[in-house]
Amino acid sequence: MATIIDGKKIALEIRAELKEKVSWLKSLNIRVPGLVTILVGENAASQSYVTSKSKACNEIGMLSKIEKLPTETTEEHLLGLIDHYNSNDDYHGILVQLPLPKHINEDKVIERIAPEKDVDGFHPISVGRLVIGKDTFYPCTPNGVLELLKRYKIETSGKHVVVVGRSNIVGKPVANMLLQKKDGANAIVTVCHSASKDLTRFTKDADILIAAIGKPNFITADMVKDGVAVIDVGINRVEDSSSPKGYKIVGDVDFENVSKKASFITPVPGGVGPMTIAMLLQNTFLAYIKITKQKLT
Repeated sequence: MATIIDGKKIALEIRAELKEKVSWLKSLNIRVPGLVTILVGENAASQSYVTSKSKACNEIGMLSKIEKLPTETTEEHLLGLIDHYNSNDDYHGILVQLPLPKHINEDKVIERIAPEKDVDGFHPISVGRLVIGKDTFYPCTPNGVLELLKRYKIETSGKHVVVVGRSNIVGKPVANMLLQKKDGANAIVTVCHSASKDLTRFTKDADILIAAIGKPNFITADMVKDGVAVIDVGINRVEDSSSPKGYKIVGDVDFENVSKKASFITPVPGGVGPMTIAMLLQNTFLAYIKITKQKLT
């Protein structure tokens, strides 16, 4: 049986590390890192995510604010609000919760956030710097994946990493991060997607398999080799009459059977998921450090 990668445990460790740093700042009676999250509309999942992010900030002592805007908010008003926080010294990170209502252009919104406050790592400048290997903010979920590999001492250098999925949020950035010539990366990376005619040919060759395709239990035991390390990014709802909610959460990997062949595997829930918020907090702290240094020089 595989070693279970406990993302919840690692996320709590990272939060504790950040809390200690923030406490030290407070002891010096100086400004602490601040994150503002902007939510447009009434999407229930988005509201839950935003609340969780704000709560996590408060728990480690960071300044946190939620801007809740109605669905009919104009694009112009939203862009103006972002401008306000771009120049607000109390907030070092700006996060606009996606998805946005259809009448608002997400690209315009993302590009309006000052790159030095882009703690989601979605701004084109952040993406470009990631690809060419420059210092930048890494998107939170891919960064969480690399942090799990690092903390469980799973070697990546020279290993074949197969990423199933090519989204801008997970697949593309995690592939580019693992390609970089540095510790915790330096991998040989293959990205598979819907055009892959024989997906199993690639997945069976993976030393590390990262599943981020959004299909429940898609990766089965016959698709992987013995000893593979499996990182399951998927979060899918499937019907479950035995659950009071009528559904359960599963990943993109058939955990029960794949775990019998893998050396390491992340569960769902409790694997990659908790790492996303932990990395957001870390990015906010890094933004604070960078902005503070700039103002002192």
